[in-house]
Amino acid sequence: MSKALVTCFVNVVACTLCASAWGEPGANGSAAVSLSATPATNTSSEPATSSSAATADAPQVFQAYEPGYPPEGNVLELGVWGGALFPSKRHNLRSESLPRERYNRFGPEIGARLGYYPLSFLGVEGEAMGALSKTKTSSTGAGLYALRGQLVVQAPLPYAVPFLVGGVGRLGSISEAMGKDSDVAWHFGVGAKFALTQTLSLRVDGRDNLTAKLGGKGQAHTFEAMLGLTAVIGRTRREPPPPQIPTDTDHDGVMDRKDQCPSEPGAQPTGCPTDSDADGVLDRDDYCPKEAGPAPKGCPIIDTDPDKDGVPLPCDACPEEPGVKPDGCAVKDSDSDGIFDDKDKCPKEPETKNGFEDDDGCPDKLPEKIKKFTGVIQGIFFDQGKATVRKQSTPTLDGTVNVLKEFPTISLEISGHTSSEGDAAFNQKLSQDRADAVKQWLVDKGIAPERLRTRGAGSDEPLANNKTAAGRVKNRRIEFKVVQ
Repeated sequence: MSKALVTCFVNVVACTLCASAWGEPGANGSAAVSLSATPATNTSSEPATSSSAATADAPQVFQAYEPGYPPEGNVLELGVWGGALFPSKRHNLRSESLPRERYNRFGPEIGARLGYYPLSFLGVEGEAMGALSKTKTSSTGAGLYALRGQLVVQAPLPYAVPFLVGGVGRLGSISEAMGKDSDVAWHFGVGAKFALTQTLSLRVDGRDNLTAKLGGKGQAHTFEAMLGLTAVIGRTRREPPPPQIPTDTDHDGVMDRKDQCPSEPGAQPTGCPTDSDADGVLDRDDYCPKEAGPAPKGCPIIDTDPDKDGVPLPCDACPEEPGVKPDGCAVKDSDSDGIFDDKDKCPKEPETKNGFEDDDGCPDKLPEKIKKFTGVIQGIFFDQGKATVRKQSTPTLDGTVNVLKEFPTISLEISGHTSSEGDAAFNQKLSQDRADAVKQWLVDKGIAPERLRTRGAGSDEPLANNKTAAGRVKNRRIEFKVVQ
C-alpha cells in the first residue's frame, strides 16, 4: 500500500509539471503570472482605439497573489485535522507485564500541527495527535497518541498542491487492559492541499506508521486517513518598487543608492573616505597613512614585548616564545605527562593517569582499598524490575562511602547492566535508573555529586550467556570504575 501511495504521488507531480511547462499560457490557471509593469505590445495592424491607448498608458495593477495561491517560501503553516486511525493487528503497544489485545478496527482521531516552509517546495512540521479506540477482548476504553516531526516535499503549483511526507516520532497507547506504552514510529505518506483563500487551504493526508511488531521481527503498519484545514502565515505581497530619483547627498559623485557613506564625501567606488593602511584612522587624519597604527595619529608603536608574555625586551631571553618571569622563557614538561615542571613533583617520571592523584605528576598505583570497589560490585540488590535499592545493599554501599571519603581525589563511574530478557529500551532505561539510584544513595551519604557519573548499558555488555538462568543472573549487575 505504501509503495502504491508513493507511485501515485510521483505520477501526479510529473503530469502536472509537464502540463505547466508545455501547455498554453494561462491554461487552467497554471501559467506563471507576469509581475512586470511593461505595457503589452499591440501586434494588430489596425490603429489602436482610444480605449486601448488609455489601457496601455494606465499603470499596471500588481496582484497581491498569483491565481490559485501557489506555495511561497519563508512562511508558517498552522493546521488542525480530524480523521481515522487504523491500529495494526500486530502492534506491540502494551506494558510487558500485561497480555496483548487487538484494538478496534479503527478509531476517530484529532490533531494539530505547526510547520515552517523555508522554500516553496520544502518544509518541516511538528504534529500532535490523539485517537479513541477500544480493546477487542476486554472491550475496555483505550487511547492512542502520537508526537512526531516530519519533512514535507511539495509541488509548488496553484490550486492543488500534491506532497510527500516522511518523518519520525513516538506512537503510544493508554488502556486499562494493556497499560501504558509508546514506541518509536517512522511514518510516511502522500497528500494534497487545496487552496480556498489566500490564507486557508483544505488538506488531505494518507499515512503509514511503522512501529515494532509483536514478536520483534518486521514492522507493524498503522494507517491514518486525515482531513483538515491549514492556515498560512507570512505570505508576501508582490508590490512594485517605488520609483527612485537618483540623489547624491554628499556630492562626491557616488549616487546614494551605491554610496556606503551617503552623508560623508568619499572616493569611488564605495563613496567612503579612504584608509590606506586599514588602521581605523582615515588618511586625512593619519600622520602615517602607509603604516598602520593606533588612533589618534595612526602611526605604529614600537613593540617591546613581541611574544606578549609580560616580560619586555631586553629582559626577555626568549622574545619569540611566550614564557614566564623572570627570563620570559616557557616552563618545560620534561617527562611529557602534561604537568609542567614547576608544578610536577616528579619532573623526570611521567604521571600514571589512573584517576588517583593525577595532578601531582608522579607515577602511582591504585590502593588496594580502591581496587576492592572497582569492577563488578557484589552485594547491591534491587527490587525486581525496579530501581529501588534494597536494605541488604547497605554494607556494600557504606564501604563505598568510606573509601570515597578516605580518598577524596578519586571519582567513580557507576554503570548499570541487565540481562537480555524483555524489551531492549526498557532494559536500557532500567539500567540507567539503577545506576542513578546508587549515585543518589552515595550523594545522600555525603559524597559530592560531581565525583560520580552514571551510565546505563542495558543488556549490551553481557558477562555470561543470556540463554542460561545462571548467566542472566550474572549479567544483572552494578560496576564501579575509577575515572580521571
